[in-house]
Amino acid sequence: MGGLARRLGAILHQRCPKCLRGRVFIRIATMLEHCPECGHKFEREEGYFLGAWYASYFLSIPLLGLLTFLLHWLVLPTWRLEFVVLVACIPYLLFMPFVYRYARIIWMHIDAPTS
Repeated sequence: MGGLARRLGAILHQRCPKCLRGRVFIRIATMLEHCPECGHKFEREEGYFLGAWYASYFLSIPLLGLLTFLLHWLVLPTWRLEFVVLVACIPYLLFMPFVYRYARIIWMHIDAPTS
């Protein structure tokens, strides 16, 4: 269980999938090429982060659903649901940098090297 807890902590703190210590991002959307701790190359091949789209979907759908529910329940109860979903896309834009970062982090940890 200790290894799983360390892995989840590394995901939460956006750390390297290999050593679980090095930072991955230096700015809101700027990734380092290599881990500053262990030298692990983050984007191992062109198109590597296409798999992060799955993680992005995994993060985005519940988030957009929650925003839609809250807007419909608290602010726009008389509106049709499809319009509330469109309005929910506006505050969702504020979460996009975090979804982008965590989608990449989650993908790298799913595809993490075992050594």
